[in-house]
Amino acid sequence: MTARRIAIVTDSTADLPAQLVKSRGITVVPLTLDFEGRSLLDGVEIRPSEFYRKLPNATTHPTTSQPSPARFAEAYAGLLDDDTDVVSIHISEKLSGTYASAVQGAEMTDPKRVYVVDSQLVSMSLGLLTLAATQVAAQGGDAGAVVQRVTEMREQVHTYFSVATLEFLRRGGRIGRASAMLGSVLQVKPVLCIRDGLVTPLERVRTFERALQRVVELTREVDRGSGLCVIVGHADAESDAERVARELEPVAETLMIQPLGPVVGAHAGPGVVGVGCYPADLLPLGIKMTASAQSRA
Repeated sequence: MTARRIAIVTDSTADLPAQLVKSRGITVVPLTLDFEGRSLLDGVEIRPSEFYRKLPNATTHPTTSQPSPARFAEAYAGLLDDDTDVVSIHISEKLSGTYASAVQGAEMTDPKRVYVVDSQLVSMSLGLLTLAATQVAAQGGDAGAVVQRVTEMREQVHTYFSVATLEFLRRGGRIGRASAMLGSVLQVKPVLCIRDGLVTPLERVRTFERALQRVVELTREVDRGSGLCVIVGHADAESDAERVARELEPVAETLMIQPLGPVVGAHAGPGVVGVGCYPADLLPLGIKMTASAQSRA
């Protein structure tokens, strides 16, 4: 009996580079950005560079919406055949209705062969977990093995970031436990994490420079001696992201720098720099893709 092929699906908040999506055979279902009177598919009809260029002059705050169950069902139906199962990994259900839509989409197609996973993460960290899923599948794991591995790994994927302002998180209702920091937002810069699927405050520091240094320090603490799999994400702050990446390069088994897509950027705001990481001994990915490497690709 031949092994079943595993198709990996995620959503556009994974913020993965297009060349990796293509080479790893990942299907990305886009969320929608409502911006300046238009509904645009995230990463398809509007790219990060265009979004961040237009954001400062926007007359209304951008809003976002999850894909419909029908859009997921269409994606799953296009992947399912006699020897294919689907593992679909998505942004934390506490941050978006995307997971619930994916579950409904699975029920509309073949719920016994479409496995939907709540990553409890977002952006860089969701991207890492999705790449890990492709690795397990490539090594011959069936759908159950992929789901088990990523479910075990998500507890050890860490997300640390700082925002130039908490205002975008507040407006979008995604601030979670970080709301306690609003009172002193003018005096401090927050160091934040994703914990239990929510944006959660870790520390307050006096400057954004210090916040980025704490992001680096906290990331380095995740290393267990085997190096780290790291994605550095940024919202129109490439030079800051490159500086963070340079400091992490000595301990990085995998290292990428990736702009945050319009949907994530609409909630985090411009100027965000963050890191998704996990200890490389869990599952090495062997990817080095910095901004300069991407421009040469």
